[in-house]
Amino acid sequence: MNLSDEIKRLHELHQAGALTDAEFEQAKARVLSSTPSVNLNKGNGSLSDELSGLRRSRVDRWLGGVCGGLGVASGVDSWVWRLVFVLFTVTFGFGAVVYLLLWIFVPEE
Repeated sequence: MNLSDEIKRLHELHQAGALTDAEFEQAKARVLSSTPSVNLNKGNGSLSDELSGLRRSRVDRWLGGVCGGLGVASGVDSWVWRLVFVLFTVTFGFGAVVYLLLWIFVPEE
């Protein structure tokens, strides 16, 4: 479940009366504070720190969870990564090879 889905679900619970205003604000603050932020402009290897934290997803997966893991690490929806891999496979022929290598070398969460 990504950030927008969680906030949408909290809003639905608030609208249904399951959460008070204070509970809604507290839960929203907790969700927003627990999301990792990607800052590529920081120096000293922050991009390598982000990449070292890359993990294959166990829940958002069709084959190996590579696109789900890339979606979490980059903040881009996993369907976009799936589309990128398919397009690179169809047009250039190496998308499937890159996906397979990531499947092998990226650990599962």
